[in-house]
Amino acid sequence: MSGHGIPTLPMRGPGGFGTAARILNPGDVAVGQRGDRLETLLGSCVAIVLTDPRRTIGAMCHIVHGRPAPAGDRQNSAFADVALSRMHALLSAHGITPRLCEAFVYGGGNMFPQLFRRAHVGDDNAAWALHALEAEGIRVVARDTGGDVYRRIGWTVGPTMPESRSVSV
Repeated sequence: MSGHGIPTLPMRGPGGFGTAARILNPGDVAVGQRGDRLETLLGSCVAIVLTDPRRTIGAMCHIVHGRPAPAGDRQNSAFADVALSRMHALLSAHGITPRLCEAFVYGGGNMFPQLFRRAHVGDDNAAWALHALEAEGIRVVARDTGGDVYRRIGWTVGPTMPESRSVSV
């Protein structure tokens, strides 16, 4: 389920292969099976993709705040710790051990380079994601973070890697 109570990818095609597509908005978390499509658009936000090494199941989140949720907002998956915890729960529900997954990290751009030449919120978001994955022993296979571009992320759960494309807005 997403941070907005939206159910995750319920449709399945013949032979158990997925046929659903899901566009993640800020704060959303989704899981899909092979053949399902997960997509999002990022600026300073960060997306984490976790998948089993055989890439039969995958989860994606769209993190807005690269920090723990405040005490009164512990269910809001716009916060990094809640989103990662929700991803773990969804993967575990499908029989996947999250610490054995492979990770991909995207986003963390500087959307106001004229105002912030050094440290910015996108850097903080990307640093949180990379540190959290490292602390859990989850290997980051690829990352595309930083810069001053928007990124469109798309992945069809399966053997190929997620795609990251720079987007002018």
